[in-house]
Amino acid sequence: MKPFVLELCQGVEALLDAKKAVDCVRIDLGEHSPIADCFLIASGTSEPHLAALALHLQKHFKAHNLSATVSGLEGRKWVIVDAGVLMVHLFLPEVRGFYNLEKLWGCMEGIADG
Repeated sequence: MKPFVLELCQGVEALLDAKKAVDCVRIDLGEHSPIADCFLIASGTSEPHLAALALHLQKHFKAHNLSATVSGLEGRKWVIVDAGVLMVHLFLPEVRGFYNLEKLWGCMEGIADG
């Protein structure tokens, strides 16, 4: 992972931890995906918690001169904060279990690695 992206991930992980996000997982996409260099996946405890996490992340990215778009605030069961090189997926626990992105991207990384 590029040093800038790693530093950004670590800062976001610390923010998520401070704001009481649950089970934060980092997936290094590296050269495997044009979508982003890294995914962070975390759970919130409620719909308002997900919205608050997303807004804190958006402010964090802005403070680091990165523009970030937020998608999913209307439904607040799966919110995505996309800062280009880093994409943060915030889920309610039951929705996270249903989509299981950790497993999906883990399998794809294994395939891409050969």
